[in-house]
Amino acid sequence: MHTYRTHTCAQLTTADVSSTVRLSGWIHRKRDHGGVLFIDLRDHYGITQIVADEDSPALATLEKLRVESVVTIDGEVKARAQGTANAALATGEIEVFARAVTVQSEAAELPLPVAGDAEYPEETRLKYRFVDLRRERVHANIMLRSRVISSIRSRMTAQGFTEFQTPILGASSPEGARDYLVPSRLHPGRFYALPQAPQMFKQLLMVAGFDRYFQIAPCFRDEDLRADRSPEFYQLDFEMSFVTQEDVFQMLEGVLSGVFEEFANGKSVTPAGQFPRIPYAEALLKFGTDKPDLRNPLRISDVSGHFTQSGLGLFEKIVGGGGVVRAVPAPSTHEKSRKFFDDMNEWARSQGFAGLGYVTRKGGEFGGPIAKNHGAEGMERLYADLGLGENDGLFFAAGKEQDAVKLAGAARTRVAEELDLIEQDCFKFCWVVDFPMFERDEDTGKIDFSHNPFSMPQGEMEALETQDPLEIKAWQYDIVCNGYELSSGAIRNHRPDIMYKAFEIAGYSRPDVDANFGGMIEAFKLGAPPHGGSAPGIDRIVMLLADEPNIREVIAFPLNQRAQDLMMGAPSAVGPRQLRDVHIRTVEQPAAASARVDNAKE
Repeated sequence: MHTYRTHTCAQLTTADVSSTVRLSGWIHRKRDHGGVLFIDLRDHYGITQIVADEDSPALATLEKLRVESVVTIDGEVKARAQGTANAALATGEIEVFARAVTVQSEAAELPLPVAGDAEYPEETRLKYRFVDLRRERVHANIMLRSRVISSIRSRMTAQGFTEFQTPILGASSPEGARDYLVPSRLHPGRFYALPQAPQMFKQLLMVAGFDRYFQIAPCFRDEDLRADRSPEFYQLDFEMSFVTQEDVFQMLEGVLSGVFEEFANGKSVTPAGQFPRIPYAEALLKFGTDKPDLRNPLRISDVSGHFTQSGLGLFEKIVGGGGVVRAVPAPSTHEKSRKFFDDMNEWARSQGFAGLGYVTRKGGEFGGPIAKNHGAEGMERLYADLGLGENDGLFFAAGKEQDAVKLAGAARTRVAEELDLIEQDCFKFCWVVDFPMFERDEDTGKIDFSHNPFSMPQGEMEALETQDPLEIKAWQYDIVCNGYELSSGAIRNHRPDIMYKAFEIAGYSRPDVDANFGGMIEAFKLGAPPHGGSAPGIDRIVMLLADEPNIREVIAFPLNQRAQDLMMGAPSAVGPRQLRDVHIRTVEQPAAASARVDNAKE
């Protein structure tokens, strides 16, 4: 017999009744029924019920052990008594009568229980993550992550992609988020940077002649954390040669749709080939964000034209001053009290906005100050243009376009949540396309890149030489699912002449480009194919599939909200010798400054 087990805790069935078996695992639960002890024994695979009574030599030992102690049980498989089977367990029709027990490891008092669904503070869970990972939900999330990655790998290989590994120690980039820096021992005063993404390397692989590359790439960004962001994350990084934007879409839609269908547990998924393409400008107008959640049926409209001449002086002044008025419908709110609309206004103020105007309508009768000042005829025209009915309310976001977009987008989500309009049990994908190549900095008036400076402009050199820079679109795209951006991507600018011109428009000289991006430019001068790619986030994909609100729930050993590993004590102080080896001297912050930093992070 094997030293530790003949079966896992998910294998035994009625076919094994009367067999002598050996199981090993953790004591998940204990139930003492007056001389009869029931134990749920758990391993990675499942749970088996163990029974010990006064006839069992194992009883005395098992009674003394705490839950989560690790034991090996020798015993006999028996069928459960009629009416006591547990359909929720794969082993629910049998139990094992304990003949002997070996204690492999006795557990002390636990910092948090493993059995049950009680919620515990995240700090406790992360400090004792190895215990937290034993809990059914978290354990299942990590296993789901593994299966998703395996599925992605097989699908990418089937599409003709080859997996490569790119360097972890690289050069710092002046673009993007903050780098995590690694001091060099051999080169005093110089630093490596952990990759924010393998961008340069994957493009150089295309220049080197490898047609289709991918990897499950670790990436690092020293930025503030939020629910869907981690400083250390993984992405499906890929690049393709001799492709158009549509070629990239066709490939990635097949992979993502297939993966989501495989793990959706009955939820509907946008089919490959049917992902909507939404221009960036349209996304901001209709959804108030470049990450549109298509489960929400509400659409925002620009109604500025209705208020150029209006009895509502505030809106007329805003529109006359170059601002906009955006409208968010609130369908079938005739039974809602005035408090619902007032609460929405207060919510907008709590988010830092001046307020959220509204109109009520019940049986065709308009209500509220906006309707009164704008006039019944004006409201009728407005409602007719928007296709709204006699029992639909309406909210207004007015001001500078950027502010109105942000408020209208947030209000669209809030209204849909309050009215329970967001479609459930589905994954709705879309592409956001036609991003502007350039934008004007409001503070300096300077033209700068709006998104990715290495994207190919639509129209290429001709566009750069003949069009208003603010009108030029780029071959850039985002893939979005249920309001979460999974990745950004682009058809790359592979021509040095176009790259120099694009950077010139943004105020960078040729020497500037050569100094910062000389490696890439020189590679392109030696023959580069047209190429493009993207990098969907693995963590966000798994978070959506697991229906978790926080990305840390699908990472085995995540950092907390302050980018700390409470379990291993990172980041940690290091000794003087280690600092000397890498030519680093630390400067301690004054106590007051340190306190301000800590408070700012809370």
